[in-house]
Amino acid sequence: MLRKYVIVCCLLCASAAFAQERMDFETYNPKSTLVVKEHLIKRAKYPFIDVHNHQWDMPNQDLKALLKDMDGLNMAAMVNLSGRGGTEISYHGGSLFTVNGPEYFDRTMDNVRKNGDGRILVFTNIDFTTIDEPNWTQNTVDQLEKDVKNGASGLKVYKELGLEIKDKNGKRVHVDDPRLDPIWEKCGELHIPVLIHTGEPAPFFDKPDANNERWLELKLHPSRARPSSRYPSWKQVMSEQHNIFARHRHTIFIAAHFGWLANNLEALRKMLDTLPNVYTEFAAIMEEIGREPRTARAFFIKYQDRIMFGKDTWSVPEYGFYFRMLETEDEYFPPLRKYHAFWNMYGLGLPDDVLKKIYYKNALTLFPRIDKSLFPQ
Repeated sequence: MLRKYVIVCCLLCASAAFAQERMDFETYNPKSTLVVKEHLIKRAKYPFIDVHNHQWDMPNQDLKALLKDMDGLNMAAMVNLSGRGGTEISYHGGSLFTVNGPEYFDRTMDNVRKNGDGRILVFTNIDFTTIDEPNWTQNTVDQLEKDVKNGASGLKVYKELGLEIKDKNGKRVHVDDPRLDPIWEKCGELHIPVLIHTGEPAPFFDKPDANNERWLELKLHPSRARPSSRYPSWKQVMSEQHNIFARHRHTIFIAAHFGWLANNLEALRKMLDTLPNVYTEFAAIMEEIGREPRTARAFFIKYQDRIMFGKDTWSVPEYGFYFRMLETEDEYFPPLRKYHAFWNMYGLGLPDDVLKKIYYKNALTLFPRIDKSLFPQ
């Protein structure tokens, strides 16, 4: 009897101790006990071009300090997508806001020419919210030409097109709205690429329930959800993007974030095979790549001429994660952000000739202004 009493007391104590350690899923973050080799890389093996970056106050930015940070990473050149030439539109907290685009863009280019050392490229942007105004299409094309003459190296299109932008009647402006066709055609005539971010990861459009693998991200960032009550389906908005790719084959498009198809490389393969005018970059999708290293490595090798380096958010310490993914065969290491993946990563260990194309050779074909002497021959 005494023995049973002691056992019960021990179980109750253990249960009480465990109860004190209770935590929710958002907090639970166990450290792996697996012992594997680690290669923590702070500097890329070859000079690279980041084709997907955002510097939010470039007219007033200390570009010498930025170049110093770039040197530490072995980043030879950067593409700042936030030039705001035609007035950038962003969506924050449920409201659209604009900035004085042309004036901002001019000051950006002045700073870049004086202090960018020829290593910083700038994309212009477009204000789609005024699409109903008379002569909007022609005025936008004219502004685009002006920005390119002033140094713009391309056009960046934000995700608001297709998701948030509405016309005067409250109807969603589709990515493939025919009023935009002259813009895509003009980019082809001017020989500048269009880096376009359409949609979001497909799970953002699904119910944030127990079956949604991006549940944690949606729990922590509920504004990222795209419920059907307010938004078109993922399939609809992405098909609109693919329509403009197919309709404007003389224009080079860069599908941002692997076109949100990093979790379905077979679908991305079909798109690239069908549309030779489309390139892609891997900003913010490496967590998808990291869970399918054999398939992804074969994909990177096969499409080595169509993939470029992209990061998105500017954070010097985070670049090492990308270098590790591309350059090493490290196993089972943590993702850059836990809420992007509840699984661990495996490096691709890409061959040097493939690395060189992804790091700089492919981008050099699209951006002739970059000094080729910065790179190995």
